Amino acid sequence: MSEGEKSPDGAVPGAIGEHEGTHAHQPDLRAFKGVEAWVFDLDNTLYPSSTDLFSQIDVRISDYVARELGLSQEDARIKQKAFYRDYGTTLRGLMMEHGIKPDGFLEYVHDIDYTPVDPNPALGAAIARLPGRKFIFTNGDRPHAERTAERLGISEHFDDIFDIVAAGLMPKPNLDAYKLFIERTGVSPARAAMFEDLSRNLSVPHRLGMRTTLLVPDGTRAVFRDEWELEGQNAPHVDFVTDNLAGFLNAVLGALDIPSPIRRD
Repeated sequence: MSEGEKSPDGAVPGAIGEHEGTHAHQPDLRAFKGVEAWVFDLDNTLYPSSTDLFSQIDVRISDYVARELGLSQEDARIKQKAFYRDYGTTLRGLMMEHGIKPDGFLEYVHDIDYTPVDPNPALGAAIARLPGRKFIFTNGDRPHAERTAERLGISEHFDDIFDIVAAGLMPKPNLDAYKLFIERTGVSPARAAMFEDLSRNLSVPHRLGMRTTLLVPDGTRAVFRDEWELEGQNAPHVDFVTDNLAGFLNAVLGALDIPSPIRRD
């Protein structure tokens, strides 16, 4: 069957279904053919933003900035967001401008309640079927990633976690963070795919040759070409967009003709 040709039931091979996502600049999920490394961001990617887990971290970051810099909550919030914009993470800004040590910051901001994270067996099953190695690549730290993955029930499906400490405290979207990830894991960018909830964090992976997928909040797919373009979700470095990671991965597996495991009841 030729590229773009429809099957007898009218479906286009590799096309994304209604409940699985949409594409920005790639029309065919068979673009994932040959991928041997699947790289996932953690927060608001492996779990949905509606979980509100990261909102707890966000509040604790503001509290930490207020305490360490002697600022009001309002001024601390402004400073926090300025650091995030200019340095990629608030931690990096605190380190560069105020000499803050990372250990205390990371321990404080990740001292949160993980019970809002529900197990996601559908996501775990989809990740398990992906061919090749799987990684979590996060601007958070390893303990936070481990606790979150354990709550999701997906820990066993990953080969490794590459955290902000492994990146030498250099956060995404800095090129050096990705270079260190590639060096540490031996991943070939041309045979890798990256999944992120922040468009700007996909720019370098795309430039390096990775397939890129942007995760967006539930139910926002319909307004993709209206509001999202202003925030970079329709940027040239975004290959695919979805608000349903498990559904999207299952669609990819279908496009790659990877069969479902045989159930033995």
